[in-house]
Amino acid sequence: MTDAELQKLTEEISLQFFDKPFRHRARFNKRLRTTGGRYLLRSHDIEMNPHLYKAFGMEELIGVIKHELVHYHMHIEGKGYKHGDYDFKYWLNRVGGSRFCQSIPEKRRAESYKYQYICADCMQSYKRKRRIDTKKYVCGKCRGKLKQVSLK
Repeated sequence: MTDAELQKLTEEISLQFFDKPFRHRARFNKRLRTTGGRYLLRSHDIEMNPHLYKAFGMEELIGVIKHELVHYHMHIEGKGYKHGDYDFKYWLNRVGGSRFCQSIPEKRRAESYKYQYICADCMQSYKRKRRIDTKKYVCGKCRGKLKQVSLK
């Protein structure tokens, strides 16, 4: 699917479910990783994750488009456009939009933890990318003394 086809689909869904036109841009953004789409408050554009479409197809894409259009129309009208607002929840339920998108299977980068600390009292383990001062910090669980156990 191209950006032009996504734009046309978004405009059609907006007219069909909201009886209002979508007058801004809808496009794919390959950099999106953990979200199905997003509504940009300043430009009023909608960006969609192309990986979501490839993995789950048109039905999932339409659900996320409806979700983003609820943000769009509520924001344009000055109503509650945030996830916790009543207007947002009402319209999302009314149009049948997705509350959450499915997890997108991807090649995840391995987390590069360089340091591991263990509490001497409760054996709670902490992994960190940066080194911490064990004289300054204590265990968050029992306030015991931390000891560094490994270094890559």
